[in-house]
Amino acid sequence: MKRIKLTIFTWLLCCAVVTPAVYATERKSRDKSAAAQSTAAQKVDLNSATQSELDKLPGVGPATAKKIIAGRPYRSVDDLAQAGVSASTVSKIRPLVAVHGASAPARPGSASPQSRSRNNPVMPPAPASPSTSTPASSAAPSQPGQVWVNTETKVYHRAGDRWYGNTKHGKYMSESEATAAGYRVSKQDK
Repeated sequence: MKRIKLTIFTWLLCCAVVTPAVYATERKSRDKSAAAQSTAAQKVDLNSATQSELDKLPGVGPATAKKIIAGRPYRSVDDLAQAGVSASTVSKIRPLVAVHGASAPARPGSASPQSRSRNNPVMPPAPASPSTSTPASSAAPSQPGQVWVNTETKVYHRAGDRWYGNTKHGKYMSESEATAAGYRVSKQDK
């Protein structure tokens, strides 16, 4: 009789210990799948998120959020690097962000990463019409022998240089005018 009681007691004890452990394991796996689904539903869309939503992401402050907004639309998370977001920040926020509307048109003047290189820079889009407010000095050179002066870097480029007429801020002038105004020749032209 004692043996039967001891066997029943051992059996009940095992059931009491094993059963909650099995249910706890099932509950944890259920909770993980629910958390994964809620995380997927809560991903921040890079193409439509507000600055405050982007600011909540790790490694993203107000300045980075403005860069992200200015670089829209995105086709993938990797496009953030082209908007000036550091690689470490991209890797931190990759699981927390998504890109919806992947068929969005590319930004004007952007090239695919494969076609962008040091020898093949991204060229700005051509002006829509000559009636826009483009100064006459940044149009085609009026005389042969003129140089392109980058007014921001104080460097001038001769014809044949890849930056000749292709910098954001600049104008054409004669080489003597450029030298007299304090501009220096490009290192590539020396």
